[in-house]
Amino acid sequence: MRNELMTMLEEQEDEMIKIRRYLHEHPELSFKEEKTAAYIADFYNGKDVEVETNVGNGLGIIVTIKGELPGKTIGLRADFDALPIKEEADVPFKSSTEGVMHACGHDAHTAYLLILADCLIRLKENIKGTIKIIHQHAEEQPPGGAKSIMDSGKLDELEAIFGIHVLPMAKAGTVGYHSGYSFNGRTYFKLRVQASGGHGSSPHKANDAIVAGSYFVTAVQTIISRRVDPLATGVVTIGSFDGKGSFNVIKDSIELEGDIRYSNDETQAVIDKEFHRIVNGLEELFGVTCELTYTPDYPPLYNDPELTAFVAGSLEGVKDKDITEVKEFPRMAPSDDFAYYLEKIPGSYFFIGCTPKGVAKPYFNHHPKFDIDEDAILVAAKSVGHVACSYLEMD
Repeated sequence: MRNELMTMLEEQEDEMIKIRRYLHEHPELSFKEEKTAAYIADFYNGKDVEVETNVGNGLGIIVTIKGELPGKTIGLRADFDALPIKEEADVPFKSSTEGVMHACGHDAHTAYLLILADCLIRLKENIKGTIKIIHQHAEEQPPGGAKSIMDSGKLDELEAIFGIHVLPMAKAGTVGYHSGYSFNGRTYFKLRVQASGGHGSSPHKANDAIVAGSYFVTAVQTIISRRVDPLATGVVTIGSFDGKGSFNVIKDSIELEGDIRYSNDETQAVIDKEFHRIVNGLEELFGVTCELTYTPDYPPLYNDPELTAFVAGSLEGVKDKDITEVKEFPRMAPSDDFAYYLEKIPGSYFFIGCTPKGVAKPYFNHHPKFDIDEDAILVAAKSVGHVACSYLEMD
């Protein structure tokens, strides 16, 4: 079956590219992907599969391919939302929606998985087990779609789950992997500091919110420098400090927003504890009132070491002209809600090189000029296809 699947994927490469370009030209934001979800659902019309729509807290789609031979049950996931970015990439299929762009490769993810699923459906008489295709909405915007899909119970029977992300860290043909903690977790926060305003000439008759807020900005950085293990990774970013007022008025309130990143669960716990301690101390030290919104949205992404070794070994062992290199990638600083699947299901999230040909310094994901080498789409389909075949063939 494997050889036949790979041949079918090669024959469908042009269709993958066509789908990717259509989706790229018609991007939709998280939780608003109505037309994209309809496009995906329509793709499966008339095919011998079970299709469930509106899964989770939005427009998630689960397609169940039941093989005609007994075996394991696995999941394959791709996300399909876009970003609020005005596209600057010079491509003929540029976004037709002002201010919205597929700047993270989710168009390529969806294109490869649609065609891979189509080929697997046509080969279902040879499949040992069941494959659940997970087309996930809203990866980019917390709370994301993954957690709600997990909470739906529709993936409870999965024994393993796999997914990929295109990254311009290597040329097309390269597949990357990383075992253990691989993507950072993330928390959003907003802090409102309420003091009491007054005239700039009489600070003793007021309580300056800007002074308290400024102290907080520097104090929280000591969490990373003095509380987090130096061998771990943590970041506290103040992205907004809203304290605009008049030059001669002591400000009565300010509002700060930012995000926190952490490489593992232990570091998250340390940062959470210290962050709240500093907020409480700010009230005592400056006599202000603090209103804190603190929302952990995506946990650290943990790739199962055994299954990640299996992925790497499976791909290193195949002789495929389109997969030219399999290598370990470094741990990544961004976050991805695929982490929610991996909290409950053993699995691995691996990476597909997509650096455009002839480009020495490619624009990274989320840049308005982000683009991919479309050869990477076939590499993604084949890589996930090989991994699925190898896993289902195991006794």
